[in-house]
Amino acid sequence: MRLLLTYLLVAACVLCNLGVRPASARGEDNLTPSGIYGESAILIDAATGQVLFEKNPHLRLYPASITKIATGIYAIENGNPDDLVTVSKNARNEEGTRVYLGEGEQVTLRKLEYGLLMNSGNDAATAIAEHLGGSVQHFADQLNTYLQEKVGVTETHFTNAHGLHDPNHYTTAADMAKIAQYAMKNPTFREIVATVRLPWDGREWKTVLINHNKLLRNYEGATGIKNGFTDQAMHTLVGSAKRGETELIAVTMKAGSSAYAYKDVTAMLDYGFAHFETRQVASAGQTFGQAVAANGGTPAVTYQAETDLYATVPKGTEPQTELTADGQLLVRAGELTQTLPLLRKEPPRAAALAAPAKKETAAASAAPRYAIFFAWLLLNLFLFGLTVARSRRRRRERLRHLPRRAHWS
Repeated sequence: MRLLLTYLLVAACVLCNLGVRPASARGEDNLTPSGIYGESAILIDAATGQVLFEKNPHLRLYPASITKIATGIYAIENGNPDDLVTVSKNARNEEGTRVYLGEGEQVTLRKLEYGLLMNSGNDAATAIAEHLGGSVQHFADQLNTYLQEKVGVTETHFTNAHGLHDPNHYTTAADMAKIAQYAMKNPTFREIVATVRLPWDGREWKTVLINHNKLLRNYEGATGIKNGFTDQAMHTLVGSAKRGETELIAVTMKAGSSAYAYKDVTAMLDYGFAHFETRQVASAGQTFGQAVAANGGTPAVTYQAETDLYATVPKGTEPQTELTADGQLLVRAGELTQTLPLLRKEPPRAAALAAPAKKETAAASAAPRYAIFFAWLLLNLFLFGLTVARSRRRRRERLRHLPRRAHWS
């Protein structure tokens, strides 16, 4: 009997550990690609964009509903939140997760954005697309251009606003991290994706929306963002959290289950907070560069930080800054190296010399205009004088030919 119980206990332990990766591969101290369930994943610093961990970050995959991160920030930046959107039949009958909009129902764009990002409403996504783009296809074209120009993605092509499967609707974990980083800089977007509960009073559905993102309820400091699922994409998740001055964004794609997706994002966030922090390395207006050049007193060009500058540094490491030859701020911290942009400032002497030169150039460029003006003035004076002289001559001629009056004595 005791032997049987022992066998049963061993079997139970084996079953409980099926599918669970070794702790050493997923712990805070050691995160490796083999410890991530998703086929592609990435962890970045939300403030700096510094990549802290990655697994196949440029692998092209289907995003499912994390597409709505892009749709949401586009709608916020390009639409009027008070616009009344009339729900079409096409939007009303959209498949998948919905907020049960009624055909012909009028809903504000702001409310649709909440339904889109909190409840993953595919009907809300299509209603937004038709309102802002006229059609889903035209909206997708606008969205792709927007993502390329505003966010700088290079590996993404969307064909719809919701992420339902289409062979030509794809992205990568690296691009999704960029999109999420850009979106989280917008206060309205941040507010929506951080909202846990919201009363929903629709024509056909009255309820309380509960944000689908479980991180908001289960992870310390969670700030967003969005999960997704289709049969082809499997489970996708973009999560963010902030502790102190450090905010991180983690992305996992094509995980085998929702539980695995959340384990991936949690493991990456834990790893990031355990090992890295965001540090300010320059203040707005701070100047970099030598005051005097080495050739004996000639003022040198300096460079200035336009805004406060931040870098990601390993915990316990003091960042070292250095001005590069092309005028950028090089930040070294442990194994991390980052380059930050600076504004070029001309030396005082060069600026002083440049001012008279600009005046001379301006005066030189104005000289032809003055010459033309004076020539025009002289010509007009000449013509005016000629006209007056002719008028006087005609008057004298008329007086000469008038009959003389008789003189009476």
